[in-house]
Amino acid sequence: ATSQELATAVRFLLEELGTRHPGAAVELRVPPLGAVQCVTGPTHTRGTPSNVVELGPEAWLALALGVETFEELSGKGLLTASGNRSDLADLFPIFKA
Repeated sequence: ATSQELATAVRFLLEELGTRHPGAAVELRVPPLGAVQCVTGPTHTRGTPSNVVELGPEAWLALALGVETFEELSGKGLLTASGNRSDLADLFPIFKA
């Protein structure tokens, strides 16, 4: 995939996650391509959010599409999650059969 196609796929799946799990309790970041706030619960208004999940574009696609699990990516050091609400394992894959 080209970098443009990768960026489009990343952003589409971020938007889809936000649509399916609306809220602002957790911020999921895929630098430098995008981020989304999702999951209902306590929200933050300024500064660094207390619940953050961050991963690279390829890892995000693997997670979103069910190629790899939240735990697998975390175990490989390809995903970082901080905060008591940052375990989003149950939200993936985004498109469940």
